[in-house]
Amino acid sequence: MHTRPANPISRLYLDFDSFFATAEQHFNPALRGLPVGVVPLDSPNTGCIAISREAKSLGVKSMASIAEARRIVPDMILVVARHDVYVRLHNRIIDVINTVVPVAHVRSIDEVVCHLLPSEVRDCRALADQIKKALAAAFSPVLTCSIGMAPTELLAKIGAEAHKPNGFVLIDVADLPGRLAHIPLNDLPGISVGMEARLHAAGIDDFTSLWAIAPKQARAIWRSVEGERFWNELHGQHAERLPTQKRMFGHSRMLPADWRSPEKVAMCARQLTLGAARRLRRADLRATKMSLGFKGGGYRSRTRSQKDNLRWTWEGSFLPARDDHTFLTTLSDGLDKARRDVRFAPRSVSVMLHGLTSDGQMTDDLFRTSSAPDQIVTAKWEAVSDLMDSLRQQHGPEAITLGVQDAVPGGYLGAKIAFGRIPDQSDFGNDPVEDADTHFCTV
Repeated sequence: MHTRPANPISRLYLDFDSFFATAEQHFNPALRGLPVGVVPLDSPNTGCIAISREAKSLGVKSMASIAEARRIVPDMILVVARHDVYVRLHNRIIDVINTVVPVAHVRSIDEVVCHLLPSEVRDCRALADQIKKALAAAFSPVLTCSIGMAPTELLAKIGAEAHKPNGFVLIDVADLPGRLAHIPLNDLPGISVGMEARLHAAGIDDFTSLWAIAPKQARAIWRSVEGERFWNELHGQHAERLPTQKRMFGHSRMLPADWRSPEKVAMCARQLTLGAARRLRRADLRATKMSLGFKGGGYRSRTRSQKDNLRWTWEGSFLPARDDHTFLTTLSDGLDKARRDVRFAPRSVSVMLHGLTSDGQMTDDLFRTSSAPDQIVTAKWEAVSDLMDSLRQQHGPEAITLGVQDAVPGGYLGAKIAFGRIPDQSDFGNDPVEDADTHFCTV
């Protein structure tokens, strides 16, 4: 009689290799085999958000500045990110993967999870090869992915990330901790710089010592139940993910050197606010708070990325709102405060709408009625915002705006891809960028 393993293989994690860079090589065959870097905007003061495997093999690190990348590889080819193109490609990729095995979760623009049936794991290598062949046939061999299979999503993700590019690995709990003993703690998903420091303080310096801790110890180190969930997943036991609740709508933007004056920072913050407001209304929610933040200064971290050590934040509050007028008025208060207090030139600006609530959750003020003057004004501005949303839906996102629509370097305001967030098509501008229209950096 055959017994089912205690920790059967049931998760497949697929992680594309240098997705933005290989996407550009896919759409422009002339770039294949060459060192390519993708930058967020056409400016000499920015850095690579993705680099091709050819650039990596020559020593260019992720998040390298343009100057650093060209010092290492003088003939490095730099292209400007095209977020709408990558989202369209992502959607086509999901369709292809679904022809082989259903996608259970999309974790990011270039990472997906599949839940496997026992019949699908009888030959794991053949299943991985089938997915890769389907992708190569639908797109091109340059658009590769790494695949990990394991009893849990965390182990499968660790496997996929540790075997790049174009890798495959099958992780069995019976082979642990030895199978993953070589992986540094800071290469494990969920282990941030701060969490690594906590682990070191607890005497945990490598994967083997992390594996050996007890679940309750993990909870104490993480200071939450997330530690126990991490422990369970690491040991091959599924840990239920609690449904996430949207807590904020926000956008941020790195600023080129010539966009760090108070006037241009205000222009950028305004557009970020309007983008967040449109997303808030699409979710049928209201906000009660706004945060405005600036970052500047900087130093080199262990990952060679530019970190900011000068920060300024401000928060304003208001009655539950969903209209552009309320948000822009509040933003104006924050910008006035910034002009008085900020003593550095911001390298980045962020705006967040939070303190979210829905109409059904709102508690009316006993002393305010719908006929009160402020309520009438608010209702009018909400109607204006709804009308503008409707016009944008019919004629494109750039058809109408409240006030001047400033052109901010890098474009894609409110429509940039972030980890865990893939913009909707409605987030993008009026004229979609053609797949083959590579945007080469001019600096």
